[in-house]
Amino acid sequence: MPELPEVQTIVNDLNRKIIDETVVDFWTDWPKLLKNTNLTRFKKEIRGLKIEKIVRRGKNILFYFSGNTILSLHQKMTGHLMVGKWKVTKKRTGWSVKNLIPGHQDDRVNQYIHAIFYLKSGKMIALSDMRKFARIDFGKEKDVLSLSGIRALGTDALDPELTLDNFKAVIKRRKKSIKQVLMDPSVIAGIGNIYADNILWSSKVHPARSAKTLKDSELKKILANTKKILKKAVRLRGTSVGDYRDTAGKSGRYGGEVLVYRRTGEPCRRCGIPIKKIVLGQRSAHFCPKCQKR
Repeated sequence: MPELPEVQTIVNDLNRKIIDETVVDFWTDWPKLLKNTNLTRFKKEIRGLKIEKIVRRGKNILFYFSGNTILSLHQKMTGHLMVGKWKVTKKRTGWSVKNLIPGHQDDRVNQYIHAIFYLKSGKMIALSDMRKFARIDFGKEKDVLSLSGIRALGTDALDPELTLDNFKAVIKRRKKSIKQVLMDPSVIAGIGNIYADNILWSSKVHPARSAKTLKDSELKKILANTKKILKKAVRLRGTSVGDYRDTAGKSGRYGGEVLVYRRTGEPCRRCGIPIKKIVLGQRSAHFCPKCQKR
């Protein structure tokens, strides 16, 4: 699933490429991605709206439109947005979507186009989503921002207001493992599996440690590494160990910086001991048994 750096990269790209564009049409072969509406109504309501700004809220992409409306898009596990041009053709066996700009968008993971926003300039925003888990919510600003998936988000991992005191206050009262707590969007928004593993390895903290047992010195390291690692990942345009690509269809460059995620059995980059993997809350956790003692 795209995490904070990947979603922020998409948002940064969209703000450069499509601000002040007007939506003239919408197509999808998977109407189920539209929540709390239907395709006919959605197409009618979004036509003619101008894109005023795009922001990230946790892992949600929020499009602020004219008319005091917002579209919230969550890319889920395999979704990513691209800007380009495509030709959609209806065939007896279903829909055919052809990329009209040869290059990175011809990458295999960019071929699962299930939604397209048509813009007045001729540009298009396409959602490629192999597993079709992405979701779109659309409506008045107050209604979209009150949706549980947005309202319940904790402080963003890169929010300047996430100070050490604030961080300690939300972490130390949790009984679950620190890995699970870091990945809980109601506590800290934006951190997923890859970056949680990197953060804890860099902080020399075992992922299974109960959050409430952590010392202030350990929490200080975790917060510092959270900001350092996520900011670097944004600069490198995210991690493409799976389906994630940026709006041009290109891979992120942070893959070479992955320290322990999916490196089970490989030597630790600090001490050489083989990396181990455990399962915490149905999610994998990778760590060095020597550097990250429990």
